Amino acid sequence: MKTVVVGAGPTGLLLAGDLAAAGTDVTVLERRTSESNLTRAFGVHARTLEHLDARGLADELVATGTPVSRLRLFNRVRVDLGMLPTRFPFLLITPQYHVERLLERRALDLGARIVRGATVTGLRGDAVLTEDGAHPADYVVGADGVHSAVREAIGMPFPGKAVLRSIMLADVRLTDAPRDVLAVNAVGDAFAFVAPFGDGWFRVFCWDRLAQRPDSAPLDLDEVRDVTRRALGTDFGMREARWLSRFHSDERQVPQYRQGNVFLAGDAAHVHSPAGGLGMNTGLQDAANLSWKLAAVAQGWAPDGLLDTYQSERHPVGALVLRSSGGLIRLAMLHSRAARAGRNLLGGALLHVPTIMRKAAGTVSGIGIDYPDAPRQPDVPLPPDSRLYELLRAGRHVLLAPSAPVGYDDRLTYALNDRFVLVRPDGHTAWTGTERELPVALRRHLGPPR
Repeated sequence: MKTVVVGAGPTGLLLAGDLAAAGTDVTVLERRTSESNLTRAFGVHARTLEHLDARGLADELVATGTPVSRLRLFNRVRVDLGMLPTRFPFLLITPQYHVERLLERRALDLGARIVRGATVTGLRGDAVLTEDGAHPADYVVGADGVHSAVREAIGMPFPGKAVLRSIMLADVRLTDAPRDVLAVNAVGDAFAFVAPFGDGWFRVFCWDRLAQRPDSAPLDLDEVRDVTRRALGTDFGMREARWLSRFHSDERQVPQYRQGNVFLAGDAAHVHSPAGGLGMNTGLQDAANLSWKLAAVAQGWAPDGLLDTYQSERHPVGALVLRSSGGLIRLAMLHSRAARAGRNLLGGALLHVPTIMRKAAGTVSGIGIDYPDAPRQPDVPLPPDSRLYELLRAGRHVLLAPSAPVGYDDRLTYALNDRFVLVRPDGHTAWTGTERELPVALRRHLGPPR
């Protein structure tokens, strides 16, 4: 089976690496001719780090950035990530290009092909068409961003609207670094966010309610300084911009993530405001959900209908992310002083309630997101000296049980345990039960034994 992934961003690269690891013929088509360090994503959340841990990449990525265990919103509202039940109870601040480099290296090492300078012009039933020719494909995954050529080729609608216009973006040097790793605040007419690259450069996002200009309007550093000072009280001695631009933020989601043999993932399927830093993370989690299902169908032990669960599991998550990020950005943009004071007072009080704090931290981090029939399975230690997410690196289901079943060595990793738990390759629980129920559960989830 041949799979073509369109887009060599984080979503497409994780998917390609997983398919290559499973022995699937996979090609990635990327319009860009070279890697860029001009990136919008800066935060890697806990659930994404768990997915990277299941691929042996998390510890290396953590070494590139700075963990933040508490998120400060609206000056006084704080979300405590340190209470999360995970090896990674924090938000990792690291530029997107570090994620891409790790995932690209892994994909190439496992045998995926990456074709750069490939502009997709259309699809036909058995191939992806580019300016240079046709690339045979049994399955196609569009991970090619908000302006997805794959989505356009299949005529999939992308309903929604713009929520923020004229967001300013700048890469700058600062004379005085912010006290906190993340500096973020909104004062009604102005919003600003400052995060470090880690190499002396800082990324600034800012927005000015009083100056809504088109994306094409020129932007200078003085305008960025002014908005940052209004939002944060200082511009940190901002100087030497290497990149300045404007963009707008939409809230959109496709109605279907699958159409025939074509799938949409990441920003090709859903886009939303940058609030919460959820975009790249949601795309990577899309890829982790889809990749093992495509691999299972390619290997012949799973029916094509398994692929329909990508829609039923991930579309509701995309809708949740749109609501969460949209709610955050609307709270940040409250205009009146009284409304902002009420937001801060109520938000601060609610987040002191443990159940509400856990819910908020779980939603933002992804740790609290379950599927209806497959809850997230936390990492657990396993004898003699291992843990669950290390065993998931084989890309197969993991069975925790008192004894190993016969006939599933090609689809299953076994670990000694006093309970019966079947864990999917994406770290969600497929089944729990008893020894008597195990043969039926294995057939249902893994097909007949050899």
